[in-house]
Amino acid sequence: MSDRTVLLVDGMALLFRAYYASSYSGYIKRTSAGVPTNAVHGFVKYFTDAIKRFRPTHVVCCWDMGSTTFRTEQFADYKGNREAAPEELIPQFDLVKEVVDSFGVPNVGLVGYEADDCMGTLARHYADEQAHVFVLTGDHDLLQVVAERVHVVIMKKGPSNYAVYDEAALLEERGLTPRQIIELKGLTGDTSDNYPGVKGIGEKTALKLLAEYGDIDSILANLGSVSASIRNKIEVSLDMLHLSRDLATIRCDVPVSCPIDGCVWSPDLVRLRAKFEELEFKGLAQQIG
Repeated sequence: MSDRTVLLVDGMALLFRAYYASSYSGYIKRTSAGVPTNAVHGFVKYFTDAIKRFRPTHVVCCWDMGSTTFRTEQFADYKGNREAAPEELIPQFDLVKEVVDSFGVPNVGLVGYEADDCMGTLARHYADEQAHVFVLTGDHDLLQVVAERVHVVIMKKGPSNYAVYDEAALLEERGLTPRQIIELKGLTGDTSDNYPGVKGIGEKTALKLLAEYGDIDSILANLGSVSASIRNKIEVSLDMLHLSRDLATIRCDVPVSCPIDGCVWSPDLVRLRAKFEELEFKGLAQQIG
């Protein structure tokens, strides 16, 4: 058993959560020069809390690299319902990466792919190297990458509140295997990512079908056995069913790499304190002492 534990961080998930958690009152933390820093400050608190909780030996932070990906080429409306990022958050996208870099943690992203694809690829790679992997996110789509040595950690409301999934926990709570997370999305679509799945099939029906047949291919092979109503819905939406399943599939073979020796967790505290002082994070700078 390897004693190496890698924490893969979904950077955007932490940053957006931190922004909204700290701006709902209307007050935005800024430097004396007027640069907004509320999301970065909150990000650091979430990030360091996860480090304390999961005690990784290695850490990587993954990022989306713009809204155009192979998925938007497949389906133009993919994530087309998302509002533009709040104005005060935009300058914090680069700032947060500087802070991550100050921790000595690699920032990883690949144009044309989502952070999910980078995390899925790296998780599989590190697990193949016998490391234990924790994927930190707020996105339930990533439950599909759960594996023998890969846990997915979903951030819940409130500080230090995590749901940690391995294969057994996923099966117990949702009645699904990791692979069936993809099949479920193929059938129901995903309102937050803006693709429809099969019109008229909700989660309850989809779960029932998957419990009975296991996956979409088996459902299609047994269409004669399902009710006329469900059969009709599936036949009308067949192309969208296949497309939705493909859109839901996290790619675990994208051309991204971050050698495990390059992401050892050992922050340079002097450098980190200087960064916190530059951003006027007095409390955080004092904690480093």
